[in-house]
Order: sequence, then structure tokens, then C-alpha cells
Amino acid sequence: MGKIENFLVPKSIAVIGGSEHPGKVGGVLMNKLLAFRGNIIPVNIEHEIIFGKKSYKSVLDYPEKIDLAIIAIPAKGVRGVLVECGKKGVKNVIIISAGFSEVGDKKSEDELIKIGKEYGMNILGPNCFGITNPFINLDTTFSNLSAKKGDIAFISQSGALWSYIADVSFSTSNHGFSAFVSLGNMAGLEFSDFIEYFNNDEKTRKIILYIEKLKDGRKFLEACKKSKKEIIAIKAGKTKKGSEATVSHTGSLATDFEIYKGVFRQAGIKTENSFSSAFGIKRKEINPKGKKITIITNAGGAAALMTDYLIEKGYDVHLPIDLLGTARAEDYKNAFNNLKNSDTDSVVVILTPQTMSEPEKTAEEIVKFSKFKDITAVFLGRDSVKKAEEILKKNKIPCFTDI
Repeated sequence: MGKIENFLVPKSIAVIGGSEHPGKVGGVLMNKLLAFRGNIIPVNIEHEIIFGKKSYKSVLDYPEKIDLAIIAIPAKGVRGVLVECGKKGVKNVIIISAGFSEVGDKKSEDELIKIGKEYGMNILGPNCFGITNPFINLDTTFSNLSAKKGDIAFISQSGALWSYIADVSFSTSNHGFSAFVSLGNMAGLEFSDFIEYFNNDEKTRKIILYIEKLKDGRKFLEACKKSKKEIIAIKAGKTKKGSEATVSHTGSLATDFEIYKGVFRQAGIKTENSFSSAFGIKRKEINPKGKKITIITNAGGAAALMTDYLIEKGYDVHLPIDLLGTARAEDYKNAFNNLKNSDTDSVVVILTPQTMSEPEKTAEEIVKFSKFKDITAVFLGRDSVKKAEEILKKNKIPCFTDI
């Protein structure tokens, strides 16, 4: 339990790549962490002061202990700063940075694992969305809104789906959270580590998992069997195409779903086919008009689930176009332009409300593109997507807010 404590209840956090720039990950993180009840240490070679806080060129320059370091810089610089964290004695690191096994660079990810072992560090990520603990105003994610306090712990291989769930939590009284954890590529910490922690956490009553692939099935099974808490799993990659969709997301090719069903049965885990059913949300059936479907998304996990869902309904689904969580309306527009002359009958557009998302502008681009292809919008959330939903409905474009 001890190694997880400083991820969810740290007293000091170094943000490597922290800035005041609203369009950069480090800027989003710093802005969100201003509400955190603890010490925030910006680390940036270009700035001396960030949000009124003294900034350091390296964690090595900071004179006191650091409980948790968050790395939010381009992939090429991660190795160097991770070594600095090791030399500083930082034992817990979240690597937000992407560009590792999920894009085929397993070698660089293996180097991070090696460094972590050398210095005895616990690594969360890379390609990770961060964590939240609403009880201490800790939010290191890019969700547009922060979730309410409650008794559900959500552990996920998809970070962007948290943007949707946090939005629902913020906008309704139905769901509150003890914590959220994004595992990313699982180069270090995995499901079992956090299941063990939440099993002993008094604030947590229920644990919900979004799973693409397990790293260590035996360890997972043992952790779940020991758990006194109810555990619910949502599994992506039930179909071959859905499984392929998970590869570009977290570098995980999901194996045979029947094997997972057996593991879940042995572990006493309840399984659900969707987030809606797992969280007790009512949702409508999604039925695009054409049979050949292309999915465009800013959330890889949502696209994998949607791929499974549509294939099981008899649709022919191409591999999703993942624009990543930083996608703006212009990125969606460019993707639409590339599909104008394709053999796709229908386009399903998924948007989760992340800090850099532009729901209303994206909705306007969808309206323009609807002259060329049948289109279905899946804007996941509540308050953050309400205006966009109104634009789409006004233009008679099917719009869904749950998955």
C-alpha cells in the first residue's frame, strides 16, 4: 500500500514542464493544481516564476523532498529528466508524455523501465492522463471539469474516458469519486497495484475498471480475489477490429476475449459492455445509416468500445482515426476533408470534453461535413457539450452523449 500513497495523497508535487501556457499540457496541469492542498514545484528551464511560484531548472535544484514528480515534456526529453528524478530520490513519477510503445517505440519505453528499476522508482504511464483525488483537490488530468467527491475508484487504461465520466459527475448528483487513475502504457504500475490500495481505502466502496489488456493476469486475479470491494470491469477489444483499435491507443493488443471472461469469472468480477451500464446511465441505441463506418475520435478508448459495439451490430468498421486528446476543431475538419471522397458510408464522430477540446466549433464543422456523408455525433458528457449538442440537434444531426 505504501508505494501508492504518494500518488494519491502527496504533500509535494514537482511538475516537470510546468508553465502558464494554456495550450500546453504543462500549463493545463499547473492551472489545475493551483487548487491542490499541498506544495507545487514548477520545473522549467525557460521560466523563473510560474503562477507566482519559484520555478527550478531541474528537480536537482530543489532543496527539499519531492513526493511525486509529473513529467509533461516531449518524449525525447523524458529519459533525461527521469534520471534526474532518480538522482534526486523521487520515488513516485507520473509520465504524462506520449510517444512510446503506443507508437511502436518500445525500446524507449524499456529504457524508462530500466531507469525506474535502477533507482527504485514507481512509474505510472507513460502516455498517461494522470490521477485525481477530489478529497484533496488533486487533479492532474486534462478533463474539462473535475469530478465530485464520492465512493467510486475508477482505474482506467483510457484517460480520455475520464473526461466524459468527470463531466457527468460534475453535472449530476449521481456519481462521486474517491479517485481516478489513468494507467497509460503500464510501464510500471498496473491494475493490481491500485486494486490492492483501494481495497484498503476507507473512502472507496466500489472499483470500476476500464481494461484493454492485463499486464500480469495472475497478479490481477490474486488482487481481485482478495478485494472486499465490489469490482466492475468494462473490457475493450471484444472483436478483432476493436482489439486492433487498442494497439494505437496504449500499445496493447487485447487477447482473446473468452480468456478474459474466464479470468473475470474466477476473480468474482462483474462485467459490463458499456460505461453507461457500469455507471448506471441510460443510453440510446446508436444506428448509423450506412454499413461502412469510419470513426473519428479524440479518445482512443471510446473508439475501441464504439468499434466493438458497431461490429457486434453488423457494421463494417474501419480502424478509427485517433486525433488524440489535444485535438481541436481544425483537426476534425482536416479529417473530414480526407474522407469526402472515401468509400465510407457513415462517419461516427466521438468527442470527449478535454481542456483543449472545442465542442461548439467541432459541431459547426460536423454540420458543414454532413452535406457529404451521413454523420453521427457522440459528444460524451453533460455541461461541457450541451451547447454543441444544441447546434447538432438544430441541424438534425443525431447526437449521443453516452457510450
